[in-house]
Amino acid sequence: MEPAELRRAVEAGRTAASEQGLRAEEVVVVHDSDRVALRLLPCDVLARVAPSGQLAEAAFEVEVARRLADADAPVGELDPRVPPQVQVRDAFAVSLWTYYEPVGPDIAPADYADVLVRHHAALRRIDVDAPHFADRVAVALDGVEDRERSPELSDPDRAFLHDTLAGLSAETSADSTRDQLLHGEPHPGNLLNTRQGPLFVDLATCCRGPIEFDLAHGPEEAAEHYPGADPALLHRCRALNWALFSAWRWRRDDQMPDRDHWRAEGLDRVRAALARI
Repeated sequence: MEPAELRRAVEAGRTAASEQGLRAEEVVVVHDSDRVALRLLPCDVLARVAPSGQLAEAAFEVEVARRLADADAPVGELDPRVPPQVQVRDAFAVSLWTYYEPVGPDIAPADYADVLVRHHAALRRIDVDAPHFADRVAVALDGVEDRERSPELSDPDRAFLHDTLAGLSAETSADSTRDQLLHGEPHPGNLLNTRQGPLFVDLATCCRGPIEFDLAHGPEEAAEHYPGADPALLHRCRALNWALFSAWRWRRDDQMPDRDHWRAEGLDRVRAALARI
């Protein structure tokens, strides 16, 4: 966020917690992008603060988290001291979560596969109205096709990304019998190593699709430890995920740090992944 917007977001998070009776005298910015994560002290709450235009997404995440907690899923939970809901303060959507102190070491591929298996099992025990992963691909395609939204994307790269996204989405979604609820983006950055064990966070990306779509976000070695994964489908999903990643980077309003590097790197990763199919 821009500095002025970040200051407003911090105050919105602090206000939302204080109005629930939680002491929020100190704020530490844990993550800053299109939405921010704030550690509030001394109450030790994680406040997730997004522009109010993302209210529906924030409410969906809260609902998914609430249901997964009931299903004993390995996920970061909402703060139990406040109602499980999203508050709107000064044009920001605020949700309050349990803060987990990270611990080491890094999560090994076998442990990643194990926690993803348990997460998928919990997802099969809940019922939420989630989009299909192909809907996310369609949004990315719209951005690639719209020259005003991706003005710096060259014509050859635009055609390459379009054909890759459209083709792999159609191939990967052809067999709906493998579909189930997924995390949507369970990359290592969304898996915290905590004293309670590994926990997935950022649940707003929950969608439907084959488990390989999720597995393709993790370490390549993890696939060896995930029972029943289809290697061919996994390769297609990995290429599709890199194509999605690359499409987001070419958006005019993308705010990822070192964006220019990742624009070039993303396209290289797509081509490398396609070569393995």
